Amino acid sequence: MRSTEARGRQSPPASLLVISACLLAGFSSAVSSAVMAQAGTQASATPSADDIKQRELELEAIRAQQKNAVELQERLKVDIAAIGRNRAKLNQQLIDVAARVRDIETQITETEARLLPLGAREQEIRDSLDSRRSEIVEVLAALQRAGRRTPPALLVRPEDALQSLRTAILLGSVVPEMRVRAEKLVADLDELVGLRTSIAAERDRMAADRDSLKDEQTRLATLVDERQRQQSGIEKNMAAEAARAIELSRQVDTLQGLIAKLEQDLKSAAKAAATASRQGVPGSPNGKPNLGALKDPGRLSPAVAFASAKGLLALPVNGTRIRDFGGSDGAGGIEKGVSLAARPGAQVTTPCDGWVVYAGPFRSYGQLLILNAGGGYHVLIAGMERISVNIGQFVLTGEPVATMGSTSRVASILAANASQPVLYIEFRKDGTPIDPGPWWAANRGQKVRG
Repeated sequence: MRSTEARGRQSPPASLLVISACLLAGFSSAVSSAVMAQAGTQASATPSADDIKQRELELEAIRAQQKNAVELQERLKVDIAAIGRNRAKLNQQLIDVAARVRDIETQITETEARLLPLGAREQEIRDSLDSRRSEIVEVLAALQRAGRRTPPALLVRPEDALQSLRTAILLGSVVPEMRVRAEKLVADLDELVGLRTSIAAERDRMAADRDSLKDEQTRLATLVDERQRQQSGIEKNMAAEAARAIELSRQVDTLQGLIAKLEQDLKSAAKAAATASRQGVPGSPNGKPNLGALKDPGRLSPAVAFASAKGLLALPVNGTRIRDFGGSDGAGGIEKGVSLAARPGAQVTTPCDGWVVYAGPFRSYGQLLILNAGGGYHVLIAGMERISVNIGQFVLTGEPVATMGSTSRVASILAANASQPVLYIEFRKDGTPIDPGPWWAANRGQKVRG
């Protein structure tokens, strides 16, 4: 009898070793190891009732997604039919949906940022527990010797181990010399359980946001297609103009030269420039911009003079600024614009009202969009994967005009060798690059949109 007890003190039961492995390295995967160690048999190839139930739930989720997609398409058809040829109504829908897309993108980015420290702390605790493997086995062995013979299956999750240890401490089952170590283990497991709960909640929130984003992106794509379909009915020579613009872009080496060439030799760009000049600068009562004019989604000229819009414009994409105007461009020169690292597939919207004078590839800029904002101002946006507006088109503040790709589309000199897609923005006055800083809104409440 004594020799048996001695062996029990020297070598913890095999089941406890398995339990500690469960606590330290994966929990769910260790459950199967525990079952195999105790039963001494191979896992059956026949799916369990839980496996079958899980598959049924997955199929049900897929069917629900398919049903939702069909219902969304039907709703979109009704919406498009209601809009008809009403340009103002279509514009307002485009602006509103694009704003919702960008809001959801922001929420997802914020959730990802919250998950990073939570995940890091979870790993830190796991590493700490792993470094105390022998101590954990010793504490669990002490519990079992004290009569706390909880079945191993109940200890394969940190929640179960935590409950077992707390109960043992409250009942005085832990000997005094083990109590401090057990309480430390309880504290670590308590934090680990809390972290797992927080991480699960954040992931659920992000999954819901991603579902919402997918629906809104589908809605936006449908509205953009309708806008361009209607636009093609107005501009009969759109394809020819686009081809001519690409041809002209190959004849120049600089952005200033491109703008001048387009507004001189391209019919649609020249028309846009002439219209911008003819419309003049909107009046500013009391020296302040008339923001009420932005509420008219049917306008065909800028509601606010670009020079008067300082402190009011939103950045074209949600992202992190990686290079700013006036800084080093990494090649011995000075930055002429702003570079933003964005989310893959992020929505790009116009920061201001303006006429599209160029939309297509240009040199190292990748896909380039140039807007004539009136008053001698031009806004250049580059680095997108796809542009969804055409030359000659008038676009409103906040209107969707492009989407980002999965990687950077501009030259590394503009992208600062970022792994994320990068959007480059440049403002020009009479052909000369200017600092866009004064135009950006300081906070979300100050931004304007149509």
